[in-house]
Amino acid sequence: MSVQRFLHAIDGVSTFTGKASAWLIMGLMTLVCAEVFKRYILNMPTAWIFDASNMFYGTLFMIGGAYTLAQNAHVRGDFLYSSMKPRTQASLDIVLYIVFFLPGIAALAYAGWDYAMDSYRINEHSNVTADGPPVYQFKFMIPLAGALLLLQGAAEIVRCVICLRTGEWPSRLKDVSEIDVIEEQLAGSEYVDEESKKLAIEHAQDIDEIARQRGMGGDLQK
Repeated sequence: MSVQRFLHAIDGVSTFTGKASAWLIMGLMTLVCAEVFKRYILNMPTAWIFDASNMFYGTLFMIGGAYTLAQNAHVRGDFLYSSMKPRTQASLDIVLYIVFFLPGIAALAYAGWDYAMDSYRINEHSNVTADGPPVYQFKFMIPLAGALLLLQGAAEIVRCVICLRTGEWPSRLKDVSEIDVIEEQLAGSEYVDEESKKLAIEHAQDIDEIARQRGMGGDLQK
């Protein structure tokens, strides 16, 4: 397996888990709507829905972290970072990953495992309500999220090493891009011919790709 395929394989794992956890939004929305209806229409609030909503949201937030890292979408001081050369970006990234990211996430995974096991041993339930639901299964999401972040973090460090050697960022596993709004806006226009529409969409894609590569690393260098 080549290094690029290795990186894309890890990106694929993070993307799969992130998109799988995204479906929890549907469950969270259903719970919130049901609770609003029961509380304000039927005057019959359900105590456990509050705990379940917290668990759904917390799981989505934690498991989606590796996917966000794979897309390089975490917050950074981009006004400085984007103006740096790729090797400078890689040098800064690898120092931050080794000094801060790896120790912090490793501690999260290690402590989270002990935290979850203790919760499982005592069959912990939520104390928000008198008869709260079990929460130990939710706490196991902490070490799982840490493990996924460590896996993706390893891929990011490999990317930094490659960039330091070659001067160019290796490509990432591409995901959806939010530029289809241009196509939708032009679709209903009676004054723009098909060739102009095609050129406008291609130009928007080029701008989007250049911006992504400047901020998140990739194989396109302009």
